[in-house]
Amino acid sequence: MTAVPQGTPALGTRTSAAVAFCPAPPLLLPAVEVRPDAATTALRTACADAVAGMLAVLPGTVVVVADGASPGVNFGAGDVGDLRGFGVDVVIPFAGPERPGGRRVPPGHILGAWLLDQAGFTGTRVGVGPAELGQLVRELPAPLGILAMGDGSARRTVKAPGYLDEAAAPFDACAAGALDAGDAAALARLDPDEGQRLMAAGAPVWRAVGTALAGRAVTARLHHDAAPLGVGYLAATWVVA
Repeated sequence: MTAVPQGTPALGTRTSAAVAFCPAPPLLLPAVEVRPDAATTALRTACADAVAGMLAVLPGTVVVVADGASPGVNFGAGDVGDLRGFGVDVVIPFAGPERPGGRRVPPGHILGAWLLDQAGFTGTRVGVGPAELGQLVRELPAPLGILAMGDGSARRTVKAPGYLDEAAAPFDACAAGALDAGDAAALARLDPDEGQRLMAAGAPVWRAVGTALAGRAVTARLHHDAAPLGVGYLAATWVVA
């Protein structure tokens, strides 16, 4: 466990937020997995640990932030998504039962909802894109939970979806270092163009979290840093003063 240069939150300091950083591969959902795999099981466990650490601060609201949401669109009660595009007929409500006319929720937010379901969270959920996170961090009451969903580079090996790029591992290592150190400013400084080139779907999410929380004291724990399928998967928990 490490902390940002601003210092670790002192004992008794009021917690303003907690963040669970999790990747968003469809394989997180057991129904998508063709057969049990040790690497996927380890990833699923790390995500559960990250979410449990975030929920330990007892947030009244959890904001699920992931790519794929249109600007200005918030997901909530009655909205629903599915993973039919990944070969399974699985429908997952984002929050509560599906309602007629509900919005269709992108995969990253759906996987985040599934993680919250697995953790037993029954409080308020809001799903947003990276651009909306900062305003919600300013407006919603503390302690606020943030579930930041996104993968690292998909160019870590020759068998990766984007093939091998020698810059992919250093880019993910920079993100992992920032997550491990609780360094919000370092996350905010991640190069968006390089993240896009390296197919790092989580980069906009990480940058948004870093920007929203820069300057605050953070206690951090990195739970997972691996690329078993040529895609960087990082999981971490932050507790923010």
